Amino acid sequence: MVNEMTKGSTDRRIKERFPASCLTVQLRERGFFGRGKPSIAVTCLDLNRYGMAVLCPRPMDAGVRLYLEMQGKYISESRVSARVVACEPYQTGFRVSMQFSYCLDKNGYSRSVDNALSRIEGFYNRFAS
Repeated sequence: MVNEMTKGSTDRRIKERFPASCLTVQLRERGFFGRGKPSIAVTCLDLNRYGMAVLCPRPMDAGVRLYLEMQGKYISESRVSARVVACEPYQTGFRVSMQFSYCLDKNGYSRSVDNALSRIEGFYNRFAS
């Protein structure tokens, strides 16, 4: 559904992203047989219902699969699956752009995840105006 390019390339997003620095995010790389690496606290830079960019202390390869935990005022979402689209040096770390997995193919679509991420997007959209 969404084809996201790195910040320096032509922007092909189908929907604007909104600043969300007050959203607390923990990411964890998905591993084989349910085993993953330890969680990393990251700073959310922006998001929409299809993807998110975070400031991460270490680089991540494109294609890496992640689980995200998101906490904020009126927001609590766990085990949201995502895939790294791009990573580039940014400020004191790396800007990791990711796409949420539920929208990557129709077989993985989840209405409950779509609704939850739409609500989160709507919350931060109000503050961007």
